[in-house]
Amino acid sequence: MKPNDGFSPRTDLAVEARDMISEKDSTTLKNNGIVSSENNMDGVKISTVKIDASAAETIGKEPGTYITIYAEGIKKQDTKMQHAARNVLIAELRKLLEDTGISKDAKGLIVGLGNWQVTPDALGPMTTEKILVTSHLFELSYETVHEGYRPVAAVSPGVMGITGMETSDIIFGISEKFKPDFIIAIDALAARAVERLNETIQLSDTGIHPGSGIGNKRKAISKDTLGVPVFAIGVPTVVDAVTIASDTMDDLLKHFGKSWDNENKPSQSLVPTGFHFGKEQLTDDDMPDMAKRKTILGVVGELSESEKRELIKEVLAPIDRNLIVTPKEVDGFMEDMSHLIATGINAALHEQVNPEDAANYTR
Repeated sequence: MKPNDGFSPRTDLAVEARDMISEKDSTTLKNNGIVSSENNMDGVKISTVKIDASAAETIGKEPGTYITIYAEGIKKQDTKMQHAARNVLIAELRKLLEDTGISKDAKGLIVGLGNWQVTPDALGPMTTEKILVTSHLFELSYETVHEGYRPVAAVSPGVMGITGMETSDIIFGISEKFKPDFIIAIDALAARAVERLNETIQLSDTGIHPGSGIGNKRKAISKDTLGVPVFAIGVPTVVDAVTIASDTMDDLLKHFGKSWDNENKPSQSLVPTGFHFGKEQLTDDDMPDMAKRKTILGVVGELSESEKRELIKEVLAPIDRNLIVTPKEVDGFMEDMSHLIATGINAALHEQVNPEDAANYTR
């Protein structure tokens, strides 16, 4: 293994990319062209990362604003929490549109990226099915359209494996004919932390690079390629085996660290007598110091986070076991998340749409 060789775990999330280059030192982040902030709205955590041109190469993300909404209600099937996350998405999307100079009557194109035949990649197509499309009414029945609505169209262009064409080229062709003032692209993402799967929504004004999180880069869908502002909404639905193995080792260390007794050795209670482990809450505060990590895992316990992930990768990659994995409950997660995102988009784009009814517009 070659330590510190720049190994970067697969992730599409700006907050994770930020965490990989900094120990959350706000001064260091700011001096490197990365400014982070966090706030809370109705119990929903919101993290904002702003990246300037000087930091883009360092962090591996396009310059712009990345907003992360923690929608825990999806996994917990908590309707109240899902509604709170929806309201945050509405507010943040409206603000992002305003900050970019998009007027309230501007024409929008909603693009659902992904493969509708593969569940964890079907977020985009599932969401576009619930989008309130109105552009045809403005063209054919303008007198029936009330104030508070804007012309919106929606499309799911598929993936190259199905169409044989670059997705960005398909969208470019549609844009040339439809001439939208802005585009919102929805896609499934990859994460480097299991706990962020299906409960994190990333909103950005930088466009999107399909497949980048799983090492399958395609041509960008952005203002540079399409000529109009492109906003991206993404949700991590998959992680790779390196992440799962690394997180499991960390949880093992935290379990030992939490149970370490006063005699400076692992407690005998750590040895299981059955299979009833319960739902133990582990935090970063439970991680033992370096000496104890070495006691538990030997030389592996002394590795840094990047070195540990690189070691796991070097073991798994040659035998084709660095799999891309999604939770078994993904069907329900995708249905709930697509409903939440469609609700947010419908209400954010049309002022007359009630958020409680915003996802009832299926085509």
